Amino acid sequence: MKFLSRPEEIILLSVLKLKEDAYCVPIRKKASEISGKQWSFGAVYVPLHRLEKKGLVKSSFDDPTPVRGGRSRRIYTVTPAGKKALAETMELQESMRKEFKEFSPEK
Repeated sequence: MKFLSRPEEIILLSVLKLKEDAYCVPIRKKASEISGKQWSFGAVYVPLHRLEKKGLVKSSFDDPTPVRGGRSRRIYTVTPAGKKALAETMELQESMRKEFKEFSPEK
């Protein structure tokens, strides 16, 4: 089992949700929506790099934008191993929540 840090988990969820639009700017926005916190670009790129190094995401460049001097974007996709790691992490969290119900805050 590959354990994911919380930032890695949020980034993986963001990439899954964005599908073919998963490049840094939308990933950063989606991670902010998920977590309720503002993310810097560095806070996105560092986990993305770690996830790619672990084989949990892969990246490729799309075609350059049609404007003069247009740049290619690095598009990220979650690998099958990434989906498995995310599922295992979510199962572990659910198991821990059940085990420690007495510590959950009162409503």
